[in-house]
Amino acid sequence: MARKKKISMQDIADKLEISKNAVSLALTNKKGVSEELRSRIMHTAKEMGYGSYAVSGSEQSNILVLVPERIMSYQDNDHFQFYHDMIWGLEKSIRSKGFNAVIAPIDRESEQRLKLPRLFTDISYRGVLLFGITSLEYARLVWEQQVRLVMMDSYHRDLPCPAVTSANMEGAYEAVSYLMECGHDEIGFIGPVNLTTSHEERWLGYWRAMQRGGLKIRGEYCLTSSEGYDYTEEEISSFLSGLTELPSAFFCGNDRIAYILAEVLQKRNIAVPRDISIAGYDDLQYDSSSGVNMTTVRVEKERMCDAAAELLLSLSEPSREAVRWSIAPTLIVRESVKRKQGVS
Repeated sequence: MARKKKISMQDIADKLEISKNAVSLALTNKKGVSEELRSRIMHTAKEMGYGSYAVSGSEQSNILVLVPERIMSYQDNDHFQFYHDMIWGLEKSIRSKGFNAVIAPIDRESEQRLKLPRLFTDISYRGVLLFGITSLEYARLVWEQQVRLVMMDSYHRDLPCPAVTSANMEGAYEAVSYLMECGHDEIGFIGPVNLTTSHEERWLGYWRAMQRGGLKIRGEYCLTSSEGYDYTEEEISSFLSGLTELPSAFFCGNDRIAYILAEVLQKRNIAVPRDISIAGYDDLQYDSSSGVNMTTVRVEKERMCDAAAELLLSLSEPSREAVRWSIAPTLIVRESVKRKQGVS
C-alpha cells in the first residue's frame, strides 16, 4: 500500500496559486498577508491535512475555553474589559492556529454543585483551556476528565497541570524595587494571598524585594487575606483604621485594590502621591474618583493568550506535569509614586 504523501507548504501554495512565503507568513501568524487570505490559507491547511492543522477522528478542530461566569459579567466595567480582552485574545490566538475557540461559561451554581457545562460532552474538541479563578474542587473536576488541559491566568498547586500565567513574582519584585529606588523604606502590601496563586506569587515578589533591599516587613502594614475574591472599600477602610501610622508606600496585588485604597485615603484627606505612594498590578484602566494615574505592572495579555494556545496544542495527550509558562510583564511608571526628597 502506498504511503500517504506528506503535505507541504508548497502544496498549499500551489492549490491557492500563491507564493510559499505567503503560506508561511499566514501559518506562523506573521504580518504580510491580509486576514482574508490568512483565513483561506488556514482553511486549506486543515482541508489538506497539513501538520498540526490536520483533523482526524481524535484531533478535532475545536478548543473548549471554560470561563467562570463572574468574569464575563463583572460589576465594574474596567475589570470586565480586562477579562474581555483576554477572552477575545484567546479566540484570536486559537483561530490564528487553525482551530475554533468555543467559550463555555461556568455559572456560580454549576461551580458550587461541581457540574460541567453541557458543551463539555456535547461537542468534540482537541483540548480544554480553564481560564480564570475557580475553586480547587471545580478545577479538580475538570482535571479528572482526562483531557488535554491547560490552566490560564491562575492555577492550583495541588493539581499537576500545565499552566500559563503572568510572571507574577518577578513583576511584583520589580514594582517594589522601584518603590525602594524612590526612597520608600516603609512599604505595605494588600492582596488576598489566601485565595489565588497570582496574589500568592505577588506576595512572594514583595517579600523577596523587601529581603533583598534589607527592609523589614511590618505585619501591621500587610492585609493578606479576604473572604471573597475582591476586597471591598469597607475591608480596606477597616484595615487602615487599625493602623496607628501609615507606611510611605503600598504595593497592591491588583489595580482594583490600588484604586480603592487611593479612594479610601482621599476620603481621609490623605493625598496620593503627595502623602503616600501606591503601585498596583495588571494595568487596569480603572474609572476611579480619586483621579490617580496608577503606577502598575502591565500583564502582557496578547502574549499570554498566544502561549496558552501554543502550550495546549503542543500536548499529544493529557499531561500530569506541572509545566509553568510565565510571561514577563512590564513595569509602567505613572504619577502615583513620588520620589522622596533627596533621592536622585
